[in-house]
Amino acid sequence: MIRKYQEQFSRLTFENNQPGVLEVVFNGPNLNAVDEPTHSEIPAVWPVIDQDPEVRAVVVRGEGKAFSAGGDFGLIDKQIEDYAFRMKIMRESKELYYNLVNCSKPIVSAIHGPAVGAGLVVALMADISVAAHDARIIDGHTRLGVAAGDHAVVWPLFCGMPKAKYLLLTCKEISGRDAEAAGLVSLSVPKEDLLTTAREIAGGLSEGAQEAIRWTKYSLNEWYRQNSAIFDVSLGLEFLGFGGSDVVEGVASHRERRKPVFSTEVHS
Repeated sequence: MIRKYQEQFSRLTFENNQPGVLEVVFNGPNLNAVDEPTHSEIPAVWPVIDQDPEVRAVVVRGEGKAFSAGGDFGLIDKQIEDYAFRMKIMRESKELYYNLVNCSKPIVSAIHGPAVGAGLVVALMADISVAAHDARIIDGHTRLGVAAGDHAVVWPLFCGMPKAKYLLLTCKEISGRDAEAAGLVSLSVPKEDLLTTAREIAGGLSEGAQEAIRWTKYSLNEWYRQNSAIFDVSLGLEFLGFGGSDVVEGVASHRERRKPVFSTEVHS
């Protein structure tokens, strides 16, 4: 099971620790930050999993101290500088959302440490999301100087509009424990129990009635599909922002570890 995935995807790692369960692992430098090749592989892996008869359930997790620290600066810089590249990343972001929605196999995420950006999309859009109590869930789009994009459609479905607006507009960090209380994740457990819990859930799904589980997932994901217009608009507005001045200041302030000073001029 593992070999064919490792041959096709060089930026992700894979494990098979129980029958029918594939583990997809973010495993890279800088707290599993997402660089250009990784950003291409994250959406591409789900159709392959969907068509694999050996896989009945998936665990997705991060190696080391984080789930994923989000896009690296090289990825962001290139989006600012290169329009064609920006459109490529937007297309991949769109594919990630729809490929997760349309993957028939149940996905369980095990979230620990920082979970940000494209990695956070996978963590939260997993069918069952399990977070360590001390996980650090952060959507930092507006702090970077761009719209919240792909997060703007799913967060209100999870935790309601008031909480979604508070977290997305302010970029406030939320712990795994508080994320469960808010409805942002399915379950929160002590850090030492995280992987065991995620594997137990995935193992149970792997042993369950496959058609019943997959058709239930398909039906529930109609909530995503019927809101696809919201997703398309929010994603487009995010990537429109990569052509503006605020994102340049946002990146500079991150690098210099200071508070950003954004322009007060509004062009919309």
